[in-house]
Amino acid sequence: MNNRFLYNLLISLLRFWAFLPFGILYFISDGMYLIVYHIVRYRRKTVRDNLRNSFPEKSNRERKRIERKFYRHFCDCIVETIKLLHLTDKGMNKRINVTNANLIDQLAKDGAPIILYLGHYGNWEWTPAVTLHYTHPTLSGQIYRPLHNCTMEQVMLTIRSRFHTLSIPQKSAFRTLLRMKQEGKQFLIGFVADQRPNSGNLYHWTRFLNQETAYSTGGEEIGKRTGAHFVYLETEKKKRGYYQMTFHLIPPLRDEKEYPYTRQFMNMLENSIRRAPEYWLWSHKRWRFSRPDNNKNLKPQKTT
Repeated sequence: MNNRFLYNLLISLLRFWAFLPFGILYFISDGMYLIVYHIVRYRRKTVRDNLRNSFPEKSNRERKRIERKFYRHFCDCIVETIKLLHLTDKGMNKRINVTNANLIDQLAKDGAPIILYLGHYGNWEWTPAVTLHYTHPTLSGQIYRPLHNCTMEQVMLTIRSRFHTLSIPQKSAFRTLLRMKQEGKQFLIGFVADQRPNSGNLYHWTRFLNQETAYSTGGEEIGKRTGAHFVYLETEKKKRGYYQMTFHLIPPLRDEKEYPYTRQFMNMLENSIRRAPEYWLWSHKRWRFSRPDNNKNLKPQKTT
């Protein structure tokens, strides 16, 4: 009962906030930046360590500039995400330019599913808007990692349902998508695949942003089992509140190592990040664990 009351209260407040024009929302974002960055100092050590380890070739001044830009963008993402509660399709199409969307319709002609890889780059909560730009598959969704707070999870699920996409919990993704395939349903499913795997599943590693990095294999495992195509959604921030999103077919790496599509995605994402690093989620504790000689003896890194 209390969770339901808190949900109704919070979603009502957010809907009111969403009615505000973008100009006022960005004014609020500017105020949030001052609080989050200068007063609360939200995960500043994590962000600073991540930037230093990812870009050792850059000067302290250059990394500090990226750091500040990241926090400004991070606050923009918060108000932009809330705005989804009161943003029309027409309004969204003015702010998101989608290129190469015909790739999805072309791939869908053979009836196979599509695994869409993306990262925590730009505003990933706006990416479901790409469903407005292709006709097939008619069933689209995303895999998500449930939040610990039940009320906040329900709020985020409400926001993420804005474009009528499915939200599938990570733990049940494999079973759910295999069942959909067996039922003859064609789908496009988005994997935000730059998260650190759970500590009990740190078995696959690659080089990413100058560091040994564990990666999740679920998207490729599901794709192989369902005969899916693999596509990368690249995001570029053109200016405040305006993004360009482009579909790219992922060519598998030819080095005869495991998970060639996932590792190629990480290469493509790294190229995007290096072009404009301030738009990636640097506050995420991506490298909390270092690569051990024996995966049974994982130890958190002291730096993050």
